[in-house]
Amino acid sequence: MLRTRVITAFVLLAAFLLALFQLPPLGWLLFVSAVAAVAAWEWGALMGLVGAPRFVLGFVLLAICLLVVVLEPAAVGLTSGFADAAWRLGACFYLPAALFWLLLAPIWLSRRWPLGGKLPALATGAVLLLPLWLALVQLRQAGPLTVLAIMALVWLADIGAYFAGRRFGRHKLAPAISPGKTWEGAIGGGLLAVAYGMLVSPRLPPMLADNLPLLLLVVLLLAAISVIGDLFESLLKRQAGLKDSSNVLPGHGGVLDRIDSLASTMPLVALVWLLTRA
Repeated sequence: MLRTRVITAFVLLAAFLLALFQLPPLGWLLFVSAVAAVAAWEWGALMGLVGAPRFVLGFVLLAICLLVVVLEPAAVGLTSGFADAAWRLGACFYLPAALFWLLLAPIWLSRRWPLGGKLPALATGAVLLLPLWLALVQLRQAGPLTVLAIMALVWLADIGAYFAGRRFGRHKLAPAISPGKTWEGAIGGGLLAVAYGMLVSPRLPPMLADNLPLLLLVVLLLAAISVIGDLFESLLKRQAGLKDSSNVLPGHGGVLDRIDSLASTMPLVALVWLLTRA
């Protein structure tokens, strides 16, 4: 099992880095759209769908992504005029995502609401997946290294939480949702994220690089939101009676299992990025 997990991790990382650094804008867009479609197919399982309806859900999300590209090519960097078009489209996607993750998701977790009927479940899936898709597409306009640096913050927070939890974990963070997570782990992840933020601060916009309290606040907020994203998917899987969102990634479960923390953080980063460009 460990060998399978390691091999899959290397293959995934290699494919991601090749796509991020080597594909042209249209190629990257199609790559991210395909990943989002697989995630939508997995979301269907959390909704209780089986068979053809799950595939339809994946194709519908892919069609929405491609329709956005056709209607707003400048907003995804395929034509000139990115700045104005990006904010116009980003506001429609990122503001609902920010409201969901900052306000609704913590309440959802505390009350452990079920996903609900088909319409609310579809709306929730759209708020999770479409802003993440757009964020990955738009943030690449700032450069592949920027995308990688942002994702590294989330990954390091997760790594820090894992090792701090194993070493010091005593107090459960959300035992009814994810018994393995502890407050000590969350604090350890936050501290590692802060250390990383300080390390890369010279390459950040002056608004953050020159304002240490604001930098610490932003990094800690992103680390906390990444935990909320992880817990949110764990809650839905537990309610659906699933261990993983799928088995398309041997040893790692599904795509949703790998992007849950990114789904909650990347749209917020993209929103801040667009605001600083305005």
